[in-house]
Amino acid sequence: MQHTKNKYINREISWLQFNGRVLQEAADETVPLIERLRFIGIFSNNLDEFFKVRYATVKRIAQAGKGGRSVLGGTKAKDLLEQITKIVIKQQTESLRILNEVQKTLETENIFVINEQKVSPSQSTYIEKYFLEKVSPALVTIILDDIDEMPSLKDKAAYLAIRMVLKEQTKNTKKVTRFFKPKINKVKYALIEIPKTIDRFVVLPSEGEKQFIIILDDLIRHSLGNIFSIFEYESLSAHMIKITRDAELDIDNDLTKSFIQKISSSVKGRKSGEPVRFVYDKTIEKDTFEYLLQKMGIDDIDSLIPGGRYHNRKDYMSFPSLGREDLLYKSYPPLPIKGLSREGSIFEKIAQKDYLQYAPYHTFAYVVRFLREAALDPKVENIKITVYRLAKISHVASSLVNAVKNGKKVTVQIELQARFDEAANIKYAEQMQSEGVNLIFGVQGLKVHSKTCVIERKEEGKIVRYGFVSTGNVNESTAKIYTDYTLFTSDQNILKEVSKVFDFFETNYKVAKYKHLIVSPHYTRNSLNKLINVEIKNAQEGKEAYIKIKVNSLSDYKIIDKLYDASRAGVKIQLIVRGICCLIPGVPGMSENIEAISIVDKFLEHPRMFIFGNNGDPKIYISSADWMTRNIDKRVEVTCPIYDEDLKKELLDTFNIGWSDNVKARVFSEKQDNAYRKNQLIKVRSQFATYDYYLEKMSN
Repeated sequence: MQHTKNKYINREISWLQFNGRVLQEAADETVPLIERLRFIGIFSNNLDEFFKVRYATVKRIAQAGKGGRSVLGGTKAKDLLEQITKIVIKQQTESLRILNEVQKTLETENIFVINEQKVSPSQSTYIEKYFLEKVSPALVTIILDDIDEMPSLKDKAAYLAIRMVLKEQTKNTKKVTRFFKPKINKVKYALIEIPKTIDRFVVLPSEGEKQFIIILDDLIRHSLGNIFSIFEYESLSAHMIKITRDAELDIDNDLTKSFIQKISSSVKGRKSGEPVRFVYDKTIEKDTFEYLLQKMGIDDIDSLIPGGRYHNRKDYMSFPSLGREDLLYKSYPPLPIKGLSREGSIFEKIAQKDYLQYAPYHTFAYVVRFLREAALDPKVENIKITVYRLAKISHVASSLVNAVKNGKKVTVQIELQARFDEAANIKYAEQMQSEGVNLIFGVQGLKVHSKTCVIERKEEGKIVRYGFVSTGNVNESTAKIYTDYTLFTSDQNILKEVSKVFDFFETNYKVAKYKHLIVSPHYTRNSLNKLINVEIKNAQEGKEAYIKIKVNSLSDYKIIDKLYDASRAGVKIQLIVRGICCLIPGVPGMSENIEAISIVDKFLEHPRMFIFGNNGDPKIYISSADWMTRNIDKRVEVTCPIYDEDLKKELLDTFNIGWSDNVKARVFSEKQDNAYRKNQLIKVRSQFATYDYYLEKMSN
């Protein structure tokens, strides 16, 4: 019998539990000290995005007066907002405790993060010069008493709220006598925006073996006297505040505007989105706090989050290394793909067999090399590629432009609505368009999230295709920290179907049929149901039946119900889910044959891999799609079968290494307590074991 009253974990609550796992990395004493600070930064950055997107969505549902139970997994929107706020306040408190603990431990390594009250005379001289030369010219200071309307606070900025008590002044009154002259103190309020153009962490001159850092906020606090020197004041105080705005894009329907213009306008509009969170230093004076709320017109108590002295802790992602390699993760240089030389023609190699790149264990350079060869090869006629997120300095983009200059026809499907990368993608879109790249902006109402490329090459009078299908973005920067699979192939059956996906981008009303690829939004749900049904049938007939899934998120209730059906039929199911997992494993009568873990470690687990036992002849796929409703029904996603037996074994091996993790794996359960998996087996830290697996492959 089923012993749980719920079938699903709420999506938002599950996401907060994922961010709790990130915070666990910051708390883990086996993680190098500076890396622990960076995990605090990741935790904070994640939380910012959560409030901009997910919290803002729930808030809109609540304001619309709808319960939203079906959307929110059976929880009323208002109740969910309260639950979220409680969890966030608890996590924020824990993050402050961890931050203080890590900074104290840094002092045992002769690294001191000091505030303005601990500055020595020599450091004070350095800070004054630094402030005058670098900070002061970039500073924006607003005296709030002198303006009628509060300026719109920037979404990603942090501010110092200043309370200035002016010196006593004699009050003019007819009742004044020579014995009594009343004095008054006037309070002025101001805001100082922390400049984003200057490093948040200012490294001060070392003193012997001791290294010192002052946070930019404290450097400004140290310089308040300089900033407000024109006023005669008795005291100054500064407390940090920060606002988070709704990040939903409001795209207008003006037919005279191009899609680029519409997205650009929407991104600009995001800056004035509805406030969804106001974070403040909990030691702020009551009158200052109330003045700011009144001035900003904030009266929603749910969005007020008390915090510590510093906000925008996402900046800890860039905490300086100070040359202390011993306080960072050991560097693991990316490996070459066995059999795929870094020299010669990559097309010739792929023509003979498929190859699998697993970044960052393998170097991402193969993707760039593949595109650069296509740009130069006189036999290449067409290049088609999907782009979701590009690196800040993208060799991928420059390779595509290079191809155009060499007379190739280049078609790029670029997703202008890639959340928080819209502005960067617009910039690249305009650059590529000006160079002659044929741009496609997807399908109305559908984000294009697939990661594919197909190259058409004229060989002996006929077109031969080469290409890749990936689980991650063609992005050199993220490929250093995101784990992702990329299949390089010349399988004409697969690549003809990849070309059909590009045809769909240009002719939306034609929906192709596929024998090999599984493509969202038209086929993924039915295909997954059929694959799961085969395992159910095999289990009922006493045959080998199992499902192994690795995704970032699992939240589609219909798919979850299907997995529950499979569990009840006796199918053994193993899930590795990094983030949101709405499925509850291990419940008798519902999910007793399902186990689920999450791995959070040095690299961000990003690949999607689906393995179905198929009675001893496993069907294995890599995909761009998570098992979320949006990926299955509302996006263009590509799931690609793996046919090469060596690569199938490789994918099974890497999944099983992940499944055997008993160092960084957390177990999903009804308790939602992020418990580490503990057993008596040999310790396996899967990310390091995966690197060793490929290292050994190179030597065999």
